[in-house]
Amino acid sequence: MEALNGHVCQHNVNDKLGKVTVVLGTQWGDEGKGKVVDLLSSNADVVCRYQGGNNAGHTVCDGLTTFYFHLTPSGIIHKNCKSILGNGVVIHIQQLFNEIEENVKKGLTGWENRLLISDRAHIVFDFHQQVDGIQEDYHRKTSLGTTKKGIGPTYAAKASRSGIRICDLTSDFEYFKERFQSLVMQYKRAYPSLEVNIEEEVKKYKKFADKIRPYVCDTVSFMHKALEENKQILIEGANATMLDLDFGTYPFVTSSSCSSGGVCIGLGISPRSIGHVIGVVKAYTTRVGVGVLPTEQINEIGETLQSVGREFGVTTGRKRRCGWLDLVVVRYSNMINGYSSLAVTKLDVLTNLGDLKIAINYKHNGKICSAFPASLKVQNEMEVEYITLPGWTEDIGKVRKYDDLPEAARNYIRMIEKHTGLPVEYVGVGPTRDAMIKLF
Repeated sequence: MEALNGHVCQHNVNDKLGKVTVVLGTQWGDEGKGKVVDLLSSNADVVCRYQGGNNAGHTVCDGLTTFYFHLTPSGIIHKNCKSILGNGVVIHIQQLFNEIEENVKKGLTGWENRLLISDRAHIVFDFHQQVDGIQEDYHRKTSLGTTKKGIGPTYAAKASRSGIRICDLTSDFEYFKERFQSLVMQYKRAYPSLEVNIEEEVKKYKKFADKIRPYVCDTVSFMHKALEENKQILIEGANATMLDLDFGTYPFVTSSSCSSGGVCIGLGISPRSIGHVIGVVKAYTTRVGVGVLPTEQINEIGETLQSVGREFGVTTGRKRRCGWLDLVVVRYSNMINGYSSLAVTKLDVLTNLGDLKIAINYKHNGKICSAFPASLKVQNEMEVEYITLPGWTEDIGKVRKYDDLPEAARNYIRMIEKHTGLPVEYVGVGPTRDAMIKLF
């Protein structure tokens, strides 16, 4: 490794080994992935979502307008960029079009020519959302803190082979109708309190079929053609690694694979197509809902991070729990995803906070944990080992060069690189598109 602009950098880290760049959250989500995707989308031909549904939330601010995306890829605002909802995404059709309409009011144009939806994607129905709420009520004492958007029940139906896909709706409506009636009756047997007007729902989906059909295609073939034509392809993760169904803080996780491995399954592309993988790290740590958060600060520090960082969920409006930056989580996330670089966001929120702490290890029964433990019991018994760094008081919101950051801010970035072994490629110092410093 060598020094570059005063920070640590790996040789040839910016060499793109494949045609696809992936942007993933390294923590529990809300790291600012949408902003990073927006920045990179200006040079992309295709931007893709590969998992999750409208339980995610990405915020993009172009300096004049703030757009909120829950289901559509953040790259939809770029006029030369196709936006793909892959086969691994689950889609609530009404909410998809509601989201688009809200962003059209804010100035989004030409989206009709840029949006493509996989014919293999599964549909989220209103009754899935009802079931989500019923399940949460059943398990009130051990609530998973879901968004109640119906994502879990839809993925469960997919795994049990009873789900309904977009192609069922758009290619053979009589077949869709039959499958829909059968699925509703299956859920009503399991949840007798479920209320579904099948006749009205069928009428509604007849209209939805016509509305969504122009955007539906075989996105697997589209992606492979784009790869053959050497298109610049950008893939955005929803949620984040610590919410991954396999690797996150189970059971307080989402219902899909948010890691880099999920990219191939959720879009139908080869692992050999993936090159640059950027891990997005918030300069501190946040989490919405329940589940372990080892560095959480239930004190003035946590309240300051929450208020200065405007830590409210884009999708639910819930307050995010806040704590010190946890590099054990980032290292563990890197084991799973293989990041080639990091993008550190919201560094400006740490201004005027005094001394800053960074978690570098966990200990359990006096022994250092080699990775993030699977056991909930161990997670709740861990001790966190911190390093303490001096903070800064200078306003960094208008800084656009790394060397112009205060020495203490640069030292904070160096510590991230030192304790993760990864180079920081981007540093975010504000909410707008231009408030992102590129280091190399």
